[in-house]
Amino acid sequence: MRQIIIKPGEDGFWLAECPSLPGCLSQGQSKKEAIKNIQEAVEGYIEVLQQDGDPIPEDNMESVIVAI
Repeated sequence: MRQIIIKPGEDGFWLAECPSLPGCLSQGQSKKEAIKNIQEAVEGYIEVLQQDGDPIPEDNMESVIVAI
């Protein structure tokens, strides 16, 4: 399980990022597509780490929404 962040980008695209995996980014024309694409990106990222024998960073992030 990984936390992701999605947000609207330019030209109607949605940007997706997995903060616990530096540089793991993707996008899609819809939220659903962006989520699907980042899932594939995360899987590929972890697969490369495993192949290279590198440690897989933990996802120990916590998000909080505050009223300002």
